Amino acid sequence: MVKKTVVITGGNRGIGLSITEAFIDAGYFVVVGARQELGLEKRFGNQISFVHVDVRDESAHHRLTDAAIEKTGILDVYVNNAGFSEWRPIAEIDEQFLDELINTNLKGAFWGCKAASSAMQEGGSIINISSIAGKRGSTNNSAYCASKFGVNGLTQALAKELGPREIRVNALCPVLIPTDGLIEALKNPFSPAEGDPQGFISKFEAANTALGRLPTGAEIAAMALFLVSDKASAMTGQCINVDCGVFPQ
Repeated sequence: MVKKTVVITGGNRGIGLSITEAFIDAGYFVVVGARQELGLEKRFGNQISFVHVDVRDESAHHRLTDAAIEKTGILDVYVNNAGFSEWRPIAEIDEQFLDELINTNLKGAFWGCKAASSAMQEGGSIINISSIAGKRGSTNNSAYCASKFGVNGLTQALAKELGPREIRVNALCPVLIPTDGLIEALKNPFSPAEGDPQGFISKFEAANTALGRLPTGAEIAAMALFLVSDKASAMTGQCINVDCGVFPQ
């Protein structure tokens, strides 16, 4: 039996690594695209293939789909996870910063969707990792919010466009996930943490979540697995909050 195959951009760290682990545990062959390998192939062996890519480059995504099809003959799932956050007031945003953020978060997802849609057969599934910042604005976060609102719009539009081919497109919208990347971003003087990332996260949990905690990367990954399964066969065009009740809808 041919293994199912998934491409995961940024699948080497943070939420992306949790998604990689979950799909491997579910029996998928995983192609990870990122700038650094970070010991993935040593850890997972023949269950994974790493491709050095910059997601801002359209051709990089075609290399990822080609790698998936070369390994198993089919591309079943494409997860656009790669991205980054950084707080800056609009007065401090220059063209270089805006280009880097939009090109990574939004254009990276766009090119991933384009490459995936050209390589997938009927029944494929695309997952875009967005954010609740794609549904509501926040201070000093205009560029990031704009990028994630764009990802949600991309998701909804492509669900309509690719639906006749039975390709489903959904997005996951996590709240703050205390990864190394988030902690580093919260150290930015313009972030809401005011120099105390751990203290900010603790206060945020207590004041904003319904469950008194924040979600884990494993919980984001579990939802991704559900969305690509037959149990979610009627779901497309959805941007689903995974946020322990921070933003009930």
